[in-house]
Amino acid sequence: MKIVETYGNYIEKWSNEDPDRARWLLKTGWKAQNLKFRFAPDKRLMPADRYLARLMMDTMLMPLEKPQESAIVSIFTPCELLQEAGIHPYNVEGFSCYLSASKAERAFLQQAENTGISETLCSYHKTFIGAAQKKVLPKPKCIVYTNLTCDANLLTFKKLAKMYEVPIFAIDVPMQQNEDNVQYVADQLRKLKEFIEKCTGKKVTDEALTERLRRSKRTLEKFAQYEKESADKYVPADLVTPLYVGMTNNLLLGTKEEEDYVDRLLKDVKNAPAKKGKKIYWMHTIPFWSDAVKNELCFQEKAQIVGCELSHVCEPDFDPEKPYEAMARRMVYHALNGSAIRRIEAGIRHAKETGADGAVWFGHWGCKHTLGAAQLAKRKFEEQGIPLLILDGDGCDRSHGGEGQTSTRLGAFLEMLNTETDENTDRQEESHDE
Repeated sequence: MKIVETYGNYIEKWSNEDPDRARWLLKTGWKAQNLKFRFAPDKRLMPADRYLARLMMDTMLMPLEKPQESAIVSIFTPCELLQEAGIHPYNVEGFSCYLSASKAERAFLQQAENTGISETLCSYHKTFIGAAQKKVLPKPKCIVYTNLTCDANLLTFKKLAKMYEVPIFAIDVPMQQNEDNVQYVADQLRKLKEFIEKCTGKKVTDEALTERLRRSKRTLEKFAQYEKESADKYVPADLVTPLYVGMTNNLLLGTKEEEDYVDRLLKDVKNAPAKKGKKIYWMHTIPFWSDAVKNELCFQEKAQIVGCELSHVCEPDFDPEKPYEAMARRMVYHALNGSAIRRIEAGIRHAKETGADGAVWFGHWGCKHTLGAAQLAKRKFEEQGIPLLILDGDGCDRSHGGEGQTSTRLGAFLEMLNTETDENTDRQEESHDE
């Protein structure tokens, strides 16, 4: 851990003095970690999840190595069009997670706030903006983003486009779910194709795009199958793998690599042992850096995170033979688009599919969409027989942690779940005796 702290300190120091050197150190450290993932992986993880760690690190390294073949994107941007043009996703939330894991986020957060960015803006966005302002993050080919679910997007991407002086394309997704809005977004995606072709000089054919959407549909269908098959199995879990899945199921959807990962999951789960301990479904982002959460949920047989909302926010009920309408439908009918109740109902449905015994609703600092719906979510989940814990904190910025409170509340919640199980067992035995 001290090595990581020293590494982060040097990145922060050099970002003030020599941004190119800081970027080199960032890239070198991440490459070294990727070698560890390849040759000395964490054997506690399933083989599929070891593969995923490498895949996600490759995704993060690509914009540092080939920025002119990358586009800055918001997490829920449909990336199949970019993939067809050979453009790699350069994701704000993903990069900020890795900067935080490198213990380098504090200097970038402070940089953004010093230039007038509100303290209440999402810390993932602030971290990326600060790193861009310090010139640690390289200039992309272009920027593509959507207003879907996150109001920080409206500020962040316009600011980055002005800062980098690159072309920008915004996808406007209405909140209402209907066919007119699907067509409205599909028409924008056809214009996005023209935008990408102009930026890259590469032609995107509808035939190739259709084939990619077929792969996207297969991948989502197989991932849903995996979640159902894992419901009565024990799958060792850390705190970052569910986030990796959330990232790749969005940013890499449509790639052979992502479908390969899901195929590996299905293979692994067939050999997984029977369920152990309590299964926890996690709503919103995960504070992977939190020792309090690690102590209760990281590689613990007594309780594991079995699913994360971010990895299952769109359903595979789209027609890939109409690729633009297919991508548009995913966005318009996205679980996080529209009223909070749609999001909550999707979370309940997926929690049941994974066999969850309880759920955590994580109120990430600055995310109004999540904070405002917390009490409604608690009531709705518990009406469906799924106890829900509301935790407040920050997925990226350690200074908003509240570790003591997190430890107390999470520990008490898991103890309550175990107590309920013991009481139910006692009642069943008493009924049997009678």
